[in-house]
Amino acid sequence: MNAEIVSIGDELLIGQVVNTNQAYIAERLNSVGVNVVRMSTVGDRVGDIVAIFEEAWKRAQLTIVTGGLGPTHDDVTRAAVCEFFRTDLILDEEALGHIHKRFETRGLPVTPKNRDQAMVPRGCRVIQNIEGTAPGYFFEREDRCMAVVPGVPYEMKGMMERFIVPFFAERGTGIVIRHKTLRTTGIAESILADRLGDVSDLFGERPGITLAYLPSPLGVRLRITARSRSASEAEESIAVVERKIREKAEKYIYGENEEELEEVVGRMLAERGLTIAVAESCTGGILSDRLTDVPGSSRYFERGFITYSNESKTAELGVPPGLLAEHGAVSKEVAQAMAKGAREQARTDIGLSTTGIAGPTGGTSEKPVGLVWIGYSDRSQTLALRFNFVDDRRRIKERTSQAALELVRRVVLKIG
Repeated sequence: MNAEIVSIGDELLIGQVVNTNQAYIAERLNSVGVNVVRMSTVGDRVGDIVAIFEEAWKRAQLTIVTGGLGPTHDDVTRAAVCEFFRTDLILDEEALGHIHKRFETRGLPVTPKNRDQAMVPRGCRVIQNIEGTAPGYFFEREDRCMAVVPGVPYEMKGMMERFIVPFFAERGTGIVIRHKTLRTTGIAESILADRLGDVSDLFGERPGITLAYLPSPLGVRLRITARSRSASEAEESIAVVERKIREKAEKYIYGENEEELEEVVGRMLAERGLTIAVAESCTGGILSDRLTDVPGSSRYFERGFITYSNESKTAELGVPPGLLAEHGAVSKEVAQAMAKGAREQARTDIGLSTTGIAGPTGGTSEKPVGLVWIGYSDRSQTLALRFNFVDDRRRIKERTSQAALELVRRVVLKIG
């Protein structure tokens, strides 16, 4: 079964709101074998909405519509639905009762606009809204379906989980779709593709397998997708392809699916009973934030130093003023001294440091914008690695934090 997702709202078209609903809906439909083939966004104009309904209805067996079901004048999806299906509105008593109960609980009166939300298109199956006030609608005509849900993410998700996903899971599509994502860092997309080689060698004789490269400033995600007649067959196909990918690029793969590098590093430190302290200059606290964003990080994160000025590097970390004067703050020697100083001051197993030129000003021919040194220190060694990140200020800081976490992972796991 093929599906299209239609998102409605001027706020999406002008970039005021990021459309996260599409990704969630697509992922949940995929989980029950529904293949999303197109996504589109349209503004708050009835004629435009009806036109896109007509296109989607011809192309796909399922159309999911999200947005424009609120109580204000710009919420016109219901009117477009009625025009498209050539129907009128009727009162749904269950929806009205839910609205009254919700407002009574909050001590608020039910206004005419709120009551109006209980008016639904005649001939639809009503999807009750437990999280809000605007119900959803489900139409089934011969071999076509349309589900219309609110744009508020938690309301949309409630309807997806209670009605839409179970409906298509029970009906069955004859196809099982499974995904697995391998997360890599420290290797460019083109180099990774060269390392993996011809995808036909990865897939072998197995049909229904695809591999997608999803690059970002922090790394490349490899999404393996298998379409099969059974879950076991799809999962077996993914396992075979994953094994071949790991044989070629294992040292760059730090996690799977939604795992972030800070989670992987935190788990690794906790399992080994290791503690860490960080000293940040150019990253300004991003590294500490990422490490402490993981629940339970107090088991391994002891403290963070934000030593932006030369004076703070000396006062907080014990970096010798002469070292700063001779080599400059952005140098191998200072990165090493910062990492060692953080470890010694905090009495931790590991010290980690960042120092660099995030720009857009401050660079020279010898030390250009994007030059970063990352220091690492433990009881047996102190080292520093040089990086050149060509990007804007924020991206340089984020990429530095990623490289610093990856350095910890590789040293602790003894990855060359």
